[in-house]
Amino acid sequence: MAAMFRVCFLLILISPALAVLCNPADKKVLLQLKQDLNNPYLLASWQPDTDCCYWYTIGCDRKTHRIISLTILDSVPYTNFSAQIPPSIANLPYLQSLTLHKLPNLTGPLPPAIAKLTQLTFLRISWTNLSGPVPSFLSQLKNLTFLDLSFNNLSGTIPPSLSQLPHLDALRLDRNHLTGPIPESFGYFKNSPGLSLSHNKLSGQIPRSLANLNFSTIDWSRNNLEGDASMLLGSDKTALQTVDLSRNLLSFDLSSVVFPSSLTSLDLNHNKIYGSLPGGLTALNFQYLNVSYNRLCGRIPVGGKLQSFDVYSYFHNKCLCGSPLPACK
Repeated sequence: MAAMFRVCFLLILISPALAVLCNPADKKVLLQLKQDLNNPYLLASWQPDTDCCYWYTIGCDRKTHRIISLTILDSVPYTNFSAQIPPSIANLPYLQSLTLHKLPNLTGPLPPAIAKLTQLTFLRISWTNLSGPVPSFLSQLKNLTFLDLSFNNLSGTIPPSLSQLPHLDALRLDRNHLTGPIPESFGYFKNSPGLSLSHNKLSGQIPRSLANLNFSTIDWSRNNLEGDASMLLGSDKTALQTVDLSRNLLSFDLSSVVFPSSLTSLDLNHNKIYGSLPGGLTALNFQYLNVSYNRLCGRIPVGGKLQSFDVYSYFHNKCLCGSPLPACK
């Protein structure tokens, strides 16, 4: 009797582990998705006779057991994974996080079906060969807090409608082939999302509306942006820590800019910036500074961390002088 009791007790303990958790509809969608992706080795754990909540790359909600997370990434680049993003991915209605990363043979445009994933808060499709435009239908994903489309082959202009994402904290469009201006509407984001727009072919003036925002990080380097960027750098930008506007066509007087005390990294190299270095720079706790290849003049202010940087942070200016450059005449 005691032995039977122990057996029954053990069955009670292990029965939850044997229970089928995966929602059948979600499992059917995932198996279709695997087929649409040409059955890659990355998804070898997706087998019909196992519970999909235990499949590699899948996340299930602990209470509802619906699929809420899907991460497909290739840690060994250039394995045999060749496909486009299939529309079947839209049939996971509870998906909150979607990552497709380091899949160099993932091609084609972003499918409109992604707009049906209205529960998404996190969307990363990066380091692929995705092409075509950044689609305006992404603005329908109102719960997004993070959108990363970096390191792809996307082209065309940036859709102004992305500013309609009310909860967005970060937008990464860097390392693509995007053209045209930064949308004026980006100055009206409800938050001040980190905007990574570097290594594209963006052009035109930086919109004045962006002065409304208080960025923590600005990286718009290696574009063809023109004009005045001083409104991004004022003392009222209390969250600003890192600025990289290097290798553009910016032209403004640096002399009167009062930088925020929070700033720790400033890269303005290879522009057409003129004037002198403001004395207030000596009060900042710089970890990195580069103003080379501009049209600056005058003496480098003495103090703070300005003399801790080498000549390469300052050289190739019109008439900048003083340590670490040669002494002023």
